[in-house]
Amino acid sequence: MNKKDYYEVLGVSKDATEAEIKSAFRKLAKQYHPDVSKEANAEEKFKEIQEAYAVLSDESKRKQYDQFGHAAFDGAQGAGGFGGFDASGFDFSDIFDSIFGSGFGFGGATSGRERTRARSGSDRLMRIKLSFEEAVFGCEKDIKLEVNEECDECDGKGGFNEQTCPNCHGTGTVTSEQRTLFGTFMSKTTCSKCEGTGKVFKSTCTKCHGVGRILKNKTITVNIPKGVDTGNRLRLSGKGEAGINGGPNGDLYLEFVVSEHDVYRREGDDIYLDVPLTITEAVLGCKKEIPTLYGNVKLSIPAGSNTGDKQRIKEKGIENESSRRQGDMYIILDVRTPKKLSRNQKSLFEELEDTDLADSKIEAFDKFTRKNS
Repeated sequence: MNKKDYYEVLGVSKDATEAEIKSAFRKLAKQYHPDVSKEANAEEKFKEIQEAYAVLSDESKRKQYDQFGHAAFDGAQGAGGFGGFDASGFDFSDIFDSIFGSGFGFGGATSGRERTRARSGSDRLMRIKLSFEEAVFGCEKDIKLEVNEECDECDGKGGFNEQTCPNCHGTGTVTSEQRTLFGTFMSKTTCSKCEGTGKVFKSTCTKCHGVGRILKNKTITVNIPKGVDTGNRLRLSGKGEAGINGGPNGDLYLEFVVSEHDVYRREGDDIYLDVPLTITEAVLGCKKEIPTLYGNVKLSIPAGSNTGDKQRIKEKGIENESSRRQGDMYIILDVRTPKKLSRNQKSLFEELEDTDLADSKIEAFDKFTRKNS
């Protein structure tokens, strides 16, 4: 049966490099693989490019083909029934894994090297409740953890007297012959005896039961920095889950939940405090003792103050260790109107009614009221 030139099949020149041949095959294999292609002749085309690549990617076979053409392989039966080169023994699994991902239709396997590669342990997240004062001033906290750590009995290996797996001879994979619609192919699967590690043990560790890790309860003391707030996180390096195959431990992240204060309100690193005033204090002004986070201070309240007036006390807010910033404290005045008056007090307020206390806003309001009455 007439067969197309292998170089023509892959669409490369006769002096194409090994990299160009591989690149052409990858592109065509991805295009014509029957599991992804909807073209009518995909199976036939796919088998054809496999056969061409099996020859041209092998330096010895390529030389034979360049010298004798298809006649170099006369007498052999091809993978799909064509006379010529027999591609049934060619292992395509590695290149197909790189194109389609491990195990795409060819019984792919995780390599022993991947199985035994050192990997970092998983990170963990814990939420820690703090009082307002603990968050503002910082503190020490004892944190109870339940974590998987490397077994100290077997050093995380899971067993003793390590030896090469007799089933896969240390490769971690077992190569088997697979018959498909396109012919016979060699496929790799993970070794079931060593689970892809390429190693087995004569005896299993009784402490970790072969897992290599054990669950431990432990308590660690953590220094909480000043100024943390709800949602802030603190990273504790190496306090997460144990690494795999000798890899480093993961990290532990502490996320804080800070309780509200009975009096103070917090906005970032600033503190707000509502300060009640009597009418007399607001009208005449006064000296008011203000409780800050760092002790009491005397604050002058100007005469004629109103509810909602705000005064700033510089650097009496929260000291934030992370940002190295000192917040401020803001005093919000709250003028309280008395609900019960003695007869004498009521008389005094009636006298005040004759006092000209009007300002520009009151006058404008009265004028508007008269206009619309």
